[in-house]
Amino acid sequence: MSVRAVTGPAPVHPGVGDSIESLFALQRRSAVQNRAKFTLKARLAMLSRLKTTMKRRENDIIGALYADFRKPESEVRLTELFPVYQEISHARRHLRSWLRPHRVHASLGMFGTAAEVRYQAKGVCLIISPWNYPVNLSFGPLVSALAAGNTAILKPSELTPATSAVIREIVEETFPEELVAVCEGDAAVSQALLDLPFDHIFFTGSPQVGKIVMAAAAKHLTSVTLELGGKSPTIVDSTANIEDAARKIVWGKFANNGQTCIAPDHIYVARNQARALVDALRREIGRVYGQSDSQQKNGADYCRIVNPRHFERICALIDDASARGATILEGGVRDPTQKYISPTLIGETTPQMAISREEIFGPVLPIIEFDDVSSVIETINSGPKPLAIYVFSRTREFSENIVKLTSSGGVCVNHNVVHFLHPNLPFGGVNNSGIGSAHGFYGFKAFSHERAILRDKFSVLRLLFPPYTPAVKKLINLTFRILG
Repeated sequence: MSVRAVTGPAPVHPGVGDSIESLFALQRRSAVQNRAKFTLKARLAMLSRLKTTMKRRENDIIGALYADFRKPESEVRLTELFPVYQEISHARRHLRSWLRPHRVHASLGMFGTAAEVRYQAKGVCLIISPWNYPVNLSFGPLVSALAAGNTAILKPSELTPATSAVIREIVEETFPEELVAVCEGDAAVSQALLDLPFDHIFFTGSPQVGKIVMAAAAKHLTSVTLELGGKSPTIVDSTANIEDAARKIVWGKFANNGQTCIAPDHIYVARNQARALVDALRREIGRVYGQSDSQQKNGADYCRIVNPRHFERICALIDDASARGATILEGGVRDPTQKYISPTLIGETTPQMAISREEIFGPVLPIIEFDDVSSVIETINSGPKPLAIYVFSRTREFSENIVKLTSSGGVCVNHNVVHFLHPNLPFGGVNNSGIGSAHGFYGFKAFSHERAILRDKFSVLRLLFPPYTPAVKKLINLTFRILG
């Protein structure tokens, strides 16, 4: 069994833990030995090699994602490949300036010293990626880890086995295992990895599993970046451009079959706009995916639910809502043989329904009418902080009010989801929706230690050292009064 391809549950492969420990020890030695060798030139070369291999294996990536859950080719290019290529290009363009020591001004009390901040690699990093965007969310963080000069072990999801295999092959073709390696397998492999004292863990997944990762990291005082999820709301006010909002929401919600951590989870719409919005959403669903259920099911642009368990979970949310009085406004058609659920709009939901409490993570969009936006703000603030909030309004005052009175990882005004693609914005959550930020400089920073360096040139601080003679005490008191 290759160390780079640790596969299967522990009972089948009793040597999994030993293999992972050996791999970790190998990377730890490499991280220490290569600190001076991970120069700017070396890091740029690593990033270029990764992009070259990914370009060469694009058809394999597209085929694997189709095999795992019928992800359309164009969606793969837009949501899996493009973000990684952009991350690589952005890092290559700016890495020299990121690595440059950042000088800081001395305070009056530090007069006579020179100080700077340097970004130093943390060491051996663990990247645990999810199944919904397995390529994007494996290689995106890897770009940041390599740019920062680390070694890394990737643990892709076992729920997308074809894609995980291609990820492993790309890594093996591109890097020696002492630099980057892939461990495939289920929760037993993840647990074996989490038992080790990594220098940083980057996890993307659910808040529930995020708590497990954070607890494991705490045993070693390992720093973490947690990209989690939650119920990201969309707010459509009475002034919004309904056709524009509908087009963007349908794309943001139903791309990847709704299996997107920053997809609109539900919509709050001003009551006088509700009917118009529902009609516009219906038209847009028909335009994009087909007018009939047959067209939608057989269309080439609509993904599938990843596995039967998630399919049944989403169906249970719909059934619970329907049993409690909710109304299916559009869609609701299912085919368990294909793990297919048509684009679904649902109205008249209540807070007691499971669909109102649990992250949907599927192609079901509740529409909730409101009269006073203050009640919407109160509802948002009473729950866990979402990963994103989306606001559609022609009134700047309205959108600014939402921004000021709520808390979330990010906000889009008159759009959704696309803030993920902005290389100069930090991407991340807050509390339940995540800890830390990723992308661009923020990703580089997440995998780096900000090291403070001070040099004494002609500091007079020695005049304050003991013994505390009357003269020294007088000088200390004077310093205290002036600078304290």
